[in-house]
Parts: sequence; structure tokens; C-alpha cells
Amino acid sequence: MIESAKNDSQPIAWARAGAWLFRQRTWIPVPLALVLLGVPASAGSSDVPIVVGIFIVIGGEVLRLWAVHHIGAISRTRSDRLGPLVSSGPFAIVRNPLYLGNIALWVGFAVTARLVWAVPLFIAVLGAEYHAIVRWEEHLLEARRGEEYRAYAARVPRWIPGLHSGPPVRPSAHSWGDTLFSERGTLIAIAAGGVLVWLKSQS
Repeated sequence: MIESAKNDSQPIAWARAGAWLFRQRTWIPVPLALVLLGVPASAGSSDVPIVVGIFIVIGGEVLRLWAVHHIGAISRTRSDRLGPLVSSGPFAIVRNPLYLGNIALWVGFAVTARLVWAVPLFIAVLGAEYHAIVRWEEHLLEARRGEEYRAYAARVPRWIPGLHSGPPVRPSAHSWGDTLFSERGTLIAIAAGGVLVWLKSQS
């Protein structure tokens, strides 16, 4: 009984931490940005890390754009407001493509800045943050969507993409114009981050 109660409390603890992290998620990456811009790059004359990092950043943002195209502006919410359950596009193969895209963006910038050693650190920090947030989001979705969400979660993995057979998915209802407008903040941040990393490399 004691062990069972302990196990039952773990999801609740994750959800509570996730609720707090969700509200604070704007400033939490600031220390990572300070590492990118303040820590000297690893020695080396090869441009391979720069090229590889750029491709990782592009891949991360393509994944985000694909996800936003399907989920819409609700992805920018700062509250616990929920939109419809989306199971099309990348949401048909993994439940949290936006967070995976975010991790790819930070990893790409770390590689571009020649801080390859920081990649595991970034993945660990962001992985813990997003896992807690996701557990909170899942708690809300299960409470408000019930069996609809439980069926979706049973067939689509949380983090590791996979193929599944399930009911027909809802087609995208958002134009690419709306997608780009909703994603403008991230696109501007990527451009600014690229300029800052380049200026650092010139100093």
C-alpha cells in the first residue's frame, strides 16, 4: 500500500512541477542562452559543426512549422485553455512535436556555436523541463477529454516517434499564412540567435 501510494503520487508531483514550469517557460532558457553567448567555443578550424548545427536548427524549425500548421495559434497559449485534440500531421506520430522541435533548435545552436560538449546538458535540462510540462498537460487533457485523449495517448508515443494505425485524423485547418504569423516570434528569435552566435564567432 505504501509503495502504491508513492507511485500514485509521482504523476501528481510531475504535474505540479510542470504547471509551474509552464508559467515560467519564457525565462527558463535564459541560462542556456548565456552559455551559448558567454562560453568560449571549442578550439578547431573546421566549419563542419557550423554546417551541421545549421541543418539541425532548420530541421527543428521545420518540425515546429509542421506542428503549428496543424495545431494553430493555441500552441502560443499562456493559460490552461485547451483547443481540439489534434492527431494529424506530426501529432499522428508523436504527441509532443513542438517540444522536440524546441530541443532540436537549442541543440543546433549549441553545435553551431562549437559547444558540442553542451549538447547533453541542453538535452538534459530541456528534457526534464518539457517532461514535467507534458505530464501537467496530460493531466489536463485526460481530465477534460477523457476517453478521447486516453485512446490517442495509447496509440501515439509521448516522445519517440512511431507509426500507428488508428482512426482517420482531422485534416489541417490552418493556412500557411496563419502558421507563419503564429510562428513569427520563434522565427525572429532564431534569426536573432543566429546573428548573435555569428557575432560571437567574430570576436
